[in-house]
Amino acid sequence: MATRRILYFTAEDHYLYRSVGTGLELETTFSGDDLGVTAFREHLRGLQSELFCVLIDVAGEDFHEDQIPFLRGADRDAVLQRRLAQRYRDTRLAAALSLGTVAGTRRDERLLLASFTNTQQLAPWLDALEEASTKLTGVYSVPLLAPTLARKLGAKGARAFVVTVNRAGLRQCFVEEGRLRFARLERTVDMVPQALAVFVRAEMLRLAQYLGTLRVLPREGPPVQVFVVAPRAQRSTFEQALASDARLVFHTIDEAEAMRAVGVRQTPERMLGEALYLHLAATKPPREQFASSAERRRYQVWQLQRGIVAAGALGFAACALYAGVRWADAVQVGDHAAREQRDARFAAAQYERITAGFPVTQTSTENLRVAVVEFRRIAERSASPEQAFAHVSRVLEQFPQIELDSFDWSVGRPDARGDKPVAAAPALADAAAGRPKQSELAEMLELSGRVNATQRNDYRAITAQVQRFAAALGASQGYELLRTQLPFDITSEGTLTGDIGGSGAESGEAPRFTVTLSRRLP
Repeated sequence: MATRRILYFTAEDHYLYRSVGTGLELETTFSGDDLGVTAFREHLRGLQSELFCVLIDVAGEDFHEDQIPFLRGADRDAVLQRRLAQRYRDTRLAAALSLGTVAGTRRDERLLLASFTNTQQLAPWLDALEEASTKLTGVYSVPLLAPTLARKLGAKGARAFVVTVNRAGLRQCFVEEGRLRFARLERTVDMVPQALAVFVRAEMLRLAQYLGTLRVLPREGPPVQVFVVAPRAQRSTFEQALASDARLVFHTIDEAEAMRAVGVRQTPERMLGEALYLHLAATKPPREQFASSAERRRYQVWQLQRGIVAAGALGFAACALYAGVRWADAVQVGDHAAREQRDARFAAAQYERITAGFPVTQTSTENLRVAVVEFRRIAERSASPEQAFAHVSRVLEQFPQIELDSFDWSVGRPDARGDKPVAAAPALADAAAGRPKQSELAEMLELSGRVNATQRNDYRAITAQVQRFAAALGASQGYELLRTQLPFDITSEGTLTGDIGGSGAESGEAPRFTVTLSRRLP
């Protein structure tokens, strides 16, 4: 975490603190006159480009509530600047705090205009910071940090008071809905703890009555919580004096306990409640502050530079992570390649051992491989009767009355035996369909058999049985029916001829038939 320096500005003296982690260190003290400004300029010569912020704790504060139309962007900024210029003569240290919108038919925004009655006492110190080229993070007043302190102390209601005893005096801040509404600073002379506690109660009653008169604090309603940070070792004294009533409920918190709630672990000696605000200004500054964008220009550039460096570091980390993943992948791929090379060498050695046992041939291994491939290709294209036997067997299962006497299987041209297929020529059919030309050789099947379980003189039944059997044979597996020879024929003159009613009837022999099929080879 970068070291920040906080200039604590009071009516008399000004204190320069250094915030390091969770601790505060007093660096030096300056008087509030011209000699103090000169000493401050001399001190800044060795602190160029350092981070600075200013915390103002003076009595001359002004708070004014106003309303503007609900705007956004440049229009809202222009209206705010005009309202601040109308309210304050010097707008260098003026700010507009948003209090939310007004409920009603017209959406107006409520504002709290805040500034100082005497800004001239602050100008030389801000000019010295600008001339030293320091990075001004912001100019804050103690009341601007009161909402954050109230949350740290445990304020949960809609309204609450935060009271602290600072080096500048008794600071009282009224917070409503987490936003500052009013604040005042009362000077305190050296008082004993009992007198200081009574003074705190009296001032709280006066402030509550004043806010009720301004209608900032409603007259009717639940009591308001008051969080009082008592100086060290004075909590019991404050608890005895701060008695709650129907309007105010006091919660006394020891200064050490408040320090732990805020996160301060180490502070200089004789430091009062201002340590709470100093630590919050260094670690959790509010968005609202009095410095202009021009005065904070170096700090904004520094923030942009840090953002760029952080983005670059994040990008570098992402690239390094990606490179690491790719490196792991490369290592894995290298290991896999090494395993594949070992397997290849092992396979080559095994192949050499196997080929060493082969008989000596007059040709090379490559020629043998080509010969084996061609042999397998020829074998795949050569016809085999197994498919024909399986086809005929499946058809015979559908016709149990058919009994085969002979099965003649051969390969040749269909027209060589005087057989012609019943369909069109395959070459013409393939050419018309755009298919590649098939071989002229065909697989020939000639089946001879008889028809049982049918009367010999029932020629119509015998004819139907043989025709159905022949049609089943030629209906699948690419077979074509070439010829069917029945036991009898019907001539064109209508005469029934054939082996029927002759000597075969006396012997009881069943009529015979012959079926011829063909299938083109690829």
